[in-house]
Amino acid sequence: MINYRKILELYFDNVSQRTISSSIGHSRNTVSEVIRRARSRGVQSLSDTMTNAWLEALLFPEKQAVEKGYYPVDWEKVHKELQKKNVTLTLLHHEYAAEAREGGKIPYAYRTFTEKYGNYAKKYKTTMPIHRKPGEILEVDWAGSTLQLTDRSTGEAIPVYLFIATLPYSQFSYVEAFLDMKSANWLIAHIHALDYFGGVPETIVPDNLKTGVTKPLRGDPVLNEAYRELADYYRTIIVPSRVRKPKDKASVEGTVGYISRQIIAPLRNYQCFHIEDLNERIFDKLEEINSADFQKRPGSRKKVFEEEEKSYLQPLPQTRYKLTEWKTAKVQLNYHIQVERMYYSVPYEYVREYVDIRLTTDLIEFYFKDVRIASHKRLSGEIGQYSTNSDHMPDHHRLYLDHNPENNRQWAESIGPHMDKFVSYILDMNTEKKALNILSTLRNLATKHSNRELASATQTLLEISQHPTVSVLKGILDRHKKRMQKQSSNQLHSNDRTDDYGFVRGAQYFGRDK
Repeated sequence: MINYRKILELYFDNVSQRTISSSIGHSRNTVSEVIRRARSRGVQSLSDTMTNAWLEALLFPEKQAVEKGYYPVDWEKVHKELQKKNVTLTLLHHEYAAEAREGGKIPYAYRTFTEKYGNYAKKYKTTMPIHRKPGEILEVDWAGSTLQLTDRSTGEAIPVYLFIATLPYSQFSYVEAFLDMKSANWLIAHIHALDYFGGVPETIVPDNLKTGVTKPLRGDPVLNEAYRELADYYRTIIVPSRVRKPKDKASVEGTVGYISRQIIAPLRNYQCFHIEDLNERIFDKLEEINSADFQKRPGSRKKVFEEEEKSYLQPLPQTRYKLTEWKTAKVQLNYHIQVERMYYSVPYEYVREYVDIRLTTDLIEFYFKDVRIASHKRLSGEIGQYSTNSDHMPDHHRLYLDHNPENNRQWAESIGPHMDKFVSYILDMNTEKKALNILSTLRNLATKHSNRELASATQTLLEISQHPTVSVLKGILDRHKKRMQKQSSNQLHSNDRTDDYGFVRGAQYFGRDK
C-alpha cells in the first residue's frame, strides 16, 4: 500500500521527490502524482485525522469505486457543474448513470451518489463561516425575478423590479418594488431602506451594477458620482463586491432566493394597477418574514435587529438626503448646455469642453475637473427656455446685450441733463433699431472724450440746433479740441519769451557802434 502520509510529510519538510522516492520505496511517478493531487485538493499541511485511508479517499476517490466494481465519479467535475444555473444532483446522477451503462460499468445508486458527494463537499469544499458584527454591513441588490403590474387601458403586463437590502448580522431585510432599475430609483431605494432601518451601517456592499459602479475595476472600482455623494451624506462607505463573486454578499444572495419564495411566488398572480398598491402587499409580506421565528435559533429577524443590532447603527442625518443626478454634456458654441431641453449658460472659456452636471429638484450645477464653474435655478414649464448669466458672455456679446434704450438713458443721465435730453430726442425721433445704431456711434465717440467735455459740447449743440445730430456734436468736440490745443500752444510760446540772452556778444564788440 502506498504511504501517502509519509510522502506528504517529507514533501512538506522540503525533501526532494528523488529523495522521497528512495527513502519510501515508491516510484518517482507515484510520488509525483500524490504530490500533484494534494496540491490540486488544497492540502497544505497534515493533521492527526488525515490517515492513509483518509488521504487515499481524498486523493484517489476513483480507486474505491474501481475496487468495488462501480464506475468512478469525478467529484470535482460534479461540484463545478452544480455551480451552473438549473443544474441539480438528480440531473448529474442521471448523466453519470447513462455514461456508466454505456461503458458496461455499474453506477452508484442515487442515494449513494448524493451521500458521497456530500462527503466530498464537506471535506474538500468547506467554506469559512464569517461572523458579522452588528451594524457593520448592509448588503443590497436587485432581485433576479420580477413581478408585474397591469396597464388598465391596454391590459399589457408591465415588469416590476424588487430592491432588497439585508443586514447580515440579524438578517433583517427591506424590500421595495420599482418600475425600473435606473440610478434614480437605486438611490431612492437606499434612502427608503436606511429610513426603514432607522440608522446607517458602516459599509454598504452592492453588486457591480452600472447604476452604482461606473468602472468595476479589480482593485479600486469607480463609483457613480451620485452614489458616492449619497454615501458621503450618510457617512458610510460603499464597497462593491467583486465581479462574479456572490459570496462577497452571501446574505443578500440568500435573501433574494428566500424573498423569491416568500414574496414573489405568492404575488405572481396578484393583479394590481398601481405600484403603490403592489408595495403595500410587499410590505405586509415583508413584515411577516421579519417577524417570523427562526427555525434553528431563538428569536426572529426583527427581534434580533431591535435588541442586538439597531443600537450599533449610526444615526440618520436630521434631514433626508436630497436626491441628485449626474450627467455629462458638451458646451455648445453659444456657451450654453442643453439639459432636458432647457439651456443654461457657463463661462464662454469652456466652449467645446465636456463638463459634469449635478441636478437636484431645484438647482443645477456645472463642474469642470471637479471645480464648480456655474449654477442656475432649474427651469421648468415650457421647453426651450434659456437661463443666461451675463458674466458668462464675451465682452462684445455683453456690450450688445446691454445696448438697449434703458441702459442708454442711464448712461446719458450720468453725463448730465443736456446729454439726457439729446439721447431722449434720438430715441423719440427714430425707430428703436435706428436709434440704437445712432446711439452706438455716440457711445463710441464718448470713449474719446471726458464727461465734462461731453456735457459742455451737448449744451452747445442744443443751443445752436433745433435738430441735433451726432455729426454736429462731433464737429463741436473737434473744434473745442483744436481750440484747447491752440491755447495750450500759445501758452507754451509765451512762457518761452525772456530778456536774458546769456553770454551773447553785442554790436559794440564788433565795433559797429563807432
